[in-house]
Amino acid sequence: MLEAQEFYFSLDMPVAEAMAMHPRAAEVFAAFHLGGCSHCGVAQFETIEQVCMGYGVDSEVLLEVLEGLMENDPPEALQTKTKAAEEAPAESPAEG
Repeated sequence: MLEAQEFYFSLDMPVAEAMAMHPRAAEVFAAFHLGGCSHCGVAQFETIEQVCMGYGVDSEVLLEVLEGLMENDPPEALQTKTKAAEEAPAESPAEG
């Protein structure tokens, strides 16, 4: 059975929320020429999909790169959460 994959970013996510997910997310948007220049500002309330449509960027490629950030360079808060989950003791079956 296939395990459901967890995604951190989605097309309906506001840009501000995406930027807050990872300290380097702004660099990714800038690399796609989305808000990295003074003349191409992106409204923080716009969704990733709206921004991609407005600037002609392939949204699937942008999402793939953003997800790669989380996999290859997870933010410290995520690393702490993951480590705590791995170190948590396994639950024992209820005694009855």
